[in-house]
Amino acid sequence: MSTAQDTSADIAGTRPAAGKSILTVPLVASLATLGLLIVVPLFLKNFVVFQLTMIVIYAIAILSLNILTGASGQVSLGHSAFFAVGAYATGIMMEHANVPYLLAIPIAGVICFVIGFLFGFPALRLKGVYLALATFALAVAAPPLFKLGTFEHWTGGVQGLLVTKPEPPFGLDISQDRYVYYLSLTIALIIYLLSVNLLNSRSGRALMAIRDNEIAASSMGVDLALYKTLAFGISAGFTGIAGALGAITVAYVAPDAYTFNFAIALFLGMVIGGVGWLPGSLAGAAFIVFVPNIAEGISKGLSYAVFGVFIFAVIFLLPNGARQLAYYLYAQIKKLVSRF
Repeated sequence: MSTAQDTSADIAGTRPAAGKSILTVPLVASLATLGLLIVVPLFLKNFVVFQLTMIVIYAIAILSLNILTGASGQVSLGHSAFFAVGAYATGIMMEHANVPYLLAIPIAGVICFVIGFLFGFPALRLKGVYLALATFALAVAAPPLFKLGTFEHWTGGVQGLLVTKPEPPFGLDISQDRYVYYLSLTIALIIYLLSVNLLNSRSGRALMAIRDNEIAASSMGVDLALYKTLAFGISAGFTGIAGALGAITVAYVAPDAYTFNFAIALFLGMVIGGVGWLPGSLAGAAFIVFVPNIAEGISKGLSYAVFGVFIFAVIFLLPNGARQLAYYLYAQIKKLVSRF
């Protein structure tokens, strides 16, 4: 296996362990986590199920950001804008055009893919902090646009837009929250598998070649413009799907929910989960959902300070995020099993 193939397998979470064992860290962790995600919500209250749904949705957005930053090396601080576009596109289609939600979700993803792909063209001239600043401008500019009176009929302006939460189909005897949770989980699993296949493909290796050395990648025949804009488009498209699911889950869309703070939260989730490691997206999403609540429970007046301490502790103890912890635990389990 070449170096590029090794790197793509590591990012996608499919690198084989030493020897011929098929039980890799990501495989074991993914199967165990998937089993818990399927079974545990059946025994939880609706509010907790709602929180788990938001974790799954944020995990999709963090995974898409990981494709852009971890795979192609392009830093984005503006994915909250794509999340917002996906949410509003879904709300408008469902409430104003009576488009079924199962159709509105992929259409929202396509819309965000096109916007992200087009945004990638001017971004080709930018690198590093300059690209981060350009995407920062996108995140800052998006919420005020949805408040404009010109679009108020469609977006609801400052007041936002109510979105009808879908009922379980086929007369299933489950709550709306549980149905939306399993819908989100199914879509998240599909996106995860697509992302793994993408990063293990020739296109994925091309993206990582661009990240490592653009000059070398270009000399090897990699079309820099195509792959960099494609990475932006795919990342934005997946984020738009996450935004669509978020709109359906919350049953409400408002511009103040997609501020720059939300973009920073997604970026933080990527770092906590491990930059360039797709399975860590779920851990990063859980961190940005639960830890702020824990911090506020410790001290309401100093909740941000406590949250900052949590972030500092994780970065100091686990500089590689959840990936480092997962590999450490797997190594310890292997040592324990080898003794028997």
